[in-house]
Amino acid sequence: MSRDDIAAVLERYARAVLEKDVGAFASLYHADVRVFDAWGHWTCDGLHAWRQMARAWFDSLGRERVAVSPENLSIEVSGELASVSGMLTYTALAPGGEPVRSMRNRLTWVLRERDGAWKVVHEHTSVPLDFETKAMLRDG
Repeated sequence: MSRDDIAAVLERYARAVLEKDVGAFASLYHADVRVFDAWGHWTCDGLHAWRQMARAWFDSLGRERVAVSPENLSIEVSGELASVSGMLTYTALAPGGEPVRSMRNRLTWVLRERDGAWKVVHEHTSVPLDFETKAMLRDG
């Protein structure tokens, strides 16, 4: 497997988020996934909990959609394991497609390949902290 295979997982992630497709989103993750998320819960253990989080997130958007743009990605592949780290910008889009707001998260994924499919087994997202506002959801 190659870096292109891992990049394709990120493309499917962005498409699932844009389309608010919980099934496609969940299909990217291993049944025993562990997620350290920047929103609401410190940890989600298992695909069922992560699927519920995705459903709540997508439902909370109403008519808005979210475009995901990766940058500064580092992808490493070794045998059946791969890692991804970089930044993701999440841009909320109004029903007409115009940007409403955006935020930038740091992302780290660990993926495992089984039977020709890469699945995320661990995800960690974070935002930088400063001691006045507590969390910086955007640069600058």
